[in-house]
Parts: sequence; structure tokens; C-alpha cells
Amino acid sequence: MKETKSSKRKRAAEVVNQLCQAYPDSGCSLQYRSAHEILVATILSAQCTDQRVNIVTKSLFLKYTSPEDFAYCNVNELSKDIHSCGYHNQKARSIKGSSLKIVEEYDGKMPDNLEDLVKLPGVGRKTANCVLGEIYNIPSMVIDTHMVRIMGLLGFTKAKEPQKIEFEMMDIFKEEHWIKLTHMIIDHGRAICIARRPQCGECILVELCPSSQL
Repeated sequence: MKETKSSKRKRAAEVVNQLCQAYPDSGCSLQYRSAHEILVATILSAQCTDQRVNIVTKSLFLKYTSPEDFAYCNVNELSKDIHSCGYHNQKARSIKGSSLKIVEEYDGKMPDNLEDLVKLPGVGRKTANCVLGEIYNIPSMVIDTHMVRIMGLLGFTKAKEPQKIEFEMMDIFKEEHWIKLTHMIIDHGRAICIARRPQCGECILVELCPSSQL
């Protein structure tokens, strides 16, 4: 029997309630001190762990201290500096290209809207939404691999495309929870709902998750 939207929204509210109790301090695990640093860190985080990114950016942000430093850097040298994050050549081009556009078209200030952010080289909706939520506190939803997997397990979506999932989840969850939800789901995915070995016996969402009954 297909679940009604009303029922999904009610279940979603209880999911948030349970997660807030379990992960009250959830937040972005990437380390940054500015809007530009969170942009760089998020670009680096693609196909890479946040832990590895934080190791790399600790020295990276001492060497490159402003958008201008990244914008006018030697891209090959930058690629070497971020090598351990994987896809280093592509990421170096994205970081340099987006920094150049920020410096030359936005006077060094990070755009504060999705439309302009996604025009930056190497910046998709995930990175843009991360900046909007973290820096500008604009309600936005970051759809990473944990969100794709766990929202599917919870029966809130059958989609696999991040943008489609983003719109579906924005319709189900209250706007005030969008930013924190992703962080709590990531923490839950790392601690309990682990990709290859979900710990359903220890899961606070077990009564709300149709996949736990399979």
C-alpha cells in the first residue's frame, strides 16, 4: 500500500525528532574559517573522506590564505598540494577556476544564491547548498551518498538522482530542519546505518524504517 504524503511528513518529523536526540551536536565536519574555505573543502570532499580533506586543508589554508591566492596560483602546484584527496588535477582546476571567477566577477565575495554559485567552475548543487547553509544560513539540503542511501532505506524516495531526491526531501521535511538533517544523517550513516553492515538492532529509527522489517 502506497504511503500518503501526509503520513510521510509525520514519519519524517519523528525521524528528525529521534535524530536530534541522538545527535544534538551534529554539524559540518569539514574545517573552515571562511566562505571560500568551505567552498574549497567541499570541492575536495568529492569521492574523499572529510577526515582526509581536513588533513590536507590544514596546511593548504596556511599556504593559500585568500581567494586571490587560489585564483592566481600555479594549477600544477595546487594539484600536488591536494594530491591525496584524489582526482587532484580536476579538483585543482575547479578550485582555481571558481576562485578566479569569485575574484574577478564578484569582487572576491562568495555569491549568496544557488543560481550564481552553480555557475562557478566545479560547483554543483551539493557544494552550492553546503555554502548556502553553512555560511548564509539559507535553508538548503545537501544530498550526499549517506542521504541518497538512508532516505531510500527509510522509504522516503525511490529516486537515485541527487537533485530529484533533494526536491522530494524538501517537500517532506520542514524547512527549519533541512540544514541540520544532512549532518545528522551523515553521523547516523557513519555510526549505525553503515553501508555494508547496518546495525538495525541498535538503530533508533528501527520502528520508523520499513527496510528494517525486510
